Amino acid sequence: MSGCGQDRARDLAEQVARSSRSKLIAFLAARSGDLAAAEDALSEAFASALATWPQTGCPENPEAWLLTAARRKLIDQFRATRETPSSDELEQLAGVATEAADNPLPDRRLALLFACTHPAIDAAVRAPLMLQVVLGLEAAQIASAFLTSPAAMAQRLVRAKAKIRDARIPFSIPDRKEMPERLQSVLDSIYACFSEGWSDPAGVDSTRRELAGEAIFLGRLLTELLPDEPEASGLLALMLYSEARRPARRTRDGAFIPLARQDRTLWDAVMIEEAEAALHSAQRAGRIGRYQLEAAIQSAHVEGARTGSVPWPAILTLYSALVELTSSPVASINRALAIAQVEGPAAGLAALDTVSHDPRLDTYQPYWAVRAHLLTRAGDHTAARHAYQLAIGLERDPALREYLARCSDELSE
Repeated sequence: MSGCGQDRARDLAEQVARSSRSKLIAFLAARSGDLAAAEDALSEAFASALATWPQTGCPENPEAWLLTAARRKLIDQFRATRETPSSDELEQLAGVATEAADNPLPDRRLALLFACTHPAIDAAVRAPLMLQVVLGLEAAQIASAFLTSPAAMAQRLVRAKAKIRDARIPFSIPDRKEMPERLQSVLDSIYACFSEGWSDPAGVDSTRRELAGEAIFLGRLLTELLPDEPEASGLLALMLYSEARRPARRTRDGAFIPLARQDRTLWDAVMIEEAEAALHSAQRAGRIGRYQLEAAIQSAHVEGARTGSVPWPAILTLYSALVELTSSPVASINRALAIAQVEGPAAGLAALDTVSHDPRLDTYQPYWAVRAHLLTRAGDHTAARHAYQLAIGLERDPALREYLARCSDELSE
């Protein structure tokens, strides 16, 4: 043991919490089968470390120390909550520290991600569960980002963890046959986290801004753990391209700036370079998926910024492939915009009409904003104003509402 004052002990505990918390949780939960119990035991182990290390010295292997302490807490919990814990359960827990004491801690975070997105877990709580378990976010932080009350979010998370325990959901990586469907759920949950953070593009809500960064961290983790899965790299690229443009999406006073008018010099060049590398890595696998296509569209816009000419025919081809792959009305709306750029606004409106029957679009703001934009280009200002009013009424972001209102006012002028 090395010398360890109070400040040094706290700094070391914080360092291990940042670098290894999720690895420790994954390891403990895989052994105990109880995610909530693993989290509680590790929290108590950290508290013990802060009380013990200043007295006894900082351990050479703090991960192993915390693992041993947490294992003891787990055994105490099992004995306190169960009249007769099985010998198998106690043996499993007793072996936790032994397995990792002399070797690097096995990284079971990938198995933890799959457990959080198991089909038995309600789809709406998978992303919040990942944020709490893997990243350590508090229920109140997650609730703020997902626009719900802390009490309701806490209850959902507790139920999800109980489901994992009671249904004995395994902390394991699915076999090859199950992998595509299960991996898609992990990817979708990470992207849901990012989308919640992206919905605050001005960065005025610190919780949402941090959420986008945490989702990118999860994306990087997933590509590290699954380097041969192209959709993991595609998702990471998509998030990085989007986040790189954040500084250019608003003026200093918070006004919205559309993509075509953004100052490209404000885009994060380092982040874009990382996105390009991730996309190229994904494309080498030769297995195309949704996130790769969406990232490729973002890459085309970056290329347009570099050359001064957006490659709209290529973007239209990518959106057509995305529509064919996903049948998504959102992709169809964006494809209509690309068609308008290549073939004119009348062709874009005709393409938009092919999805107008979808009842979900009645309350989808981007649909009405795109329709208003295309009607404006087609010269039908009366219909365009009506579409703008519908879009304004459906938009929650004050800056975007103001931008849409300005577009509508310009028609009158």
